Amino acid sequence: MQTEHCNMSAVKSNLRQQLEQVSGDIRHSLNVLDGENDCLLGMFEHIRKQIIQIESTAASFYLNCYLSPYTDKYAELTLGINHLTQRRLGALIVVQREDSLEHLIQPGTPIGATLTHSLLESIFISGSPLHDGAVIIRANEIVSAGNILPLSHSIPAGTKFGTRHRAATGLSERSDALVLVVSEERGTASFALNGRLYPIASYVPLGEQP
Repeated sequence: MQTEHCNMSAVKSNLRQQLEQVSGDIRHSLNVLDGENDCLLGMFEHIRKQIIQIESTAASFYLNCYLSPYTDKYAELTLGINHLTQRRLGALIVVQREDSLEHLIQPGTPIGATLTHSLLESIFISGSPLHDGAVIIRANEIVSAGNILPLSHSIPAGTKFGTRHRAATGLSERSDALVLVVSEERGTASFALNGRLYPIASYVPLGEQP
């Protein structure tokens, strides 16, 4: 894990507070369990939501940690993701890291432009000829758009995850690329790394407490 650009202390403090709150709720549930007439289902739902929020907070922070060693434009990228999520514009964005990707994707249209959030957002506007494929980012450049990624075999068709999520996971299963995906149906964002999907809470500037 590469976190040399990240201010860990504030995030760790925030996560510690949230985990301590969950721990306290679990201890309270154990005490309630001794009662004969108390129902724990509501508490379980509350704890489940807390854990989801903790995971989302941590993932949003670590996203910047994973991005910063590979691009100086991580703030532009995460801002673009935030805007796409707010507008419910589906998107698939690959950040190339160490591994070559040429043998894993069907190439799209060359772009060769400096990464900015406005350019990134314009590619995924509904009706754009390139909005259905994936954008490839290398360092500070949008290399190409409209690329086709391999689909994951671990996420079967017909699940709650659509084609974009299966493609994001599929490429991350075969390479060290970090793949961001925005769901137009749910208005949520996540990223795939090493074959796993992680939710992104919201845009958090690097170094700030989420």
